[in-house]
Amino acid sequence: MSGKPKLYYFDGRGKMESIRWLLAAAGVEFEEEFLETRDQYEKLLQGGSLLFQQVPMVEMDGMKMVQTRAILSYIAAKYNLYGKDLKERALIDMYVGGTDDLMGFILMFPFLSAEDKEKQRAFIVQKATSRYFPVYEKVLKDHGQDFLVGNNFSWADVHLLEAILMVEEKKSDVLSDFPRLQAFKARISSIPTIKKFLEPGSQRKPVPDDKYVETVRRVLRMYYDVKAN
Repeated sequence: MSGKPKLYYFDGRGKMESIRWLLAAAGVEFEEEFLETRDQYEKLLQGGSLLFQQVPMVEMDGMKMVQTRAILSYIAAKYNLYGKDLKERALIDMYVGGTDDLMGFILMFPFLSAEDKEKQRAFIVQKATSRYFPVYEKVLKDHGQDFLVGNNFSWADVHLLEAILMVEEKKSDVLSDFPRLQAFKARISSIPTIKKFLEPGSQRKPVPDDKYVETVRRVLRMYYDVKAN
């Protein structure tokens, strides 16, 4: 396959949103096919495209890639967002892994009951401010550089900005005690490719709504209730 990468997922954030972010950060244009029916999903399954019977899937460079982390690692390496050596790559992996843990608390938020959402909102903010944001605040303080790793823009920076904005949707002043992260947010948001992705009309997805939740439940046949942490 040649041309633009093609993304197969729902018309919403979910696990695909970080892939959109990273492609956008690299300045790569991409196309999307949104799953809206069970038949679309089963067609991908029957065609053997979904190796582990899951989306996201990305068609790129002649491959049909699944597993979010593998897709992200490939994109980061291809577009020089994965550090200059193994040590930097290890740091990027550590920071991305930590950010992933935080984002995991948010991923299923739209599928919770109203009561559980309030509990989860408090849980997310508590974890962000006590476990995750202090780590990145200290990293930026200790090395005094503009970026998390090697003073070069990397996947780790993209992922952290995405997470910060997601947590701010739960509590707008969540960075009030983290001045370096405030400056980091402003700095990374001003990078031209990121700035473009943050503008209205981009392929960045909005906060998941009821329509998104209903579509995911229908296509994946999610008949159970998700519980808060």
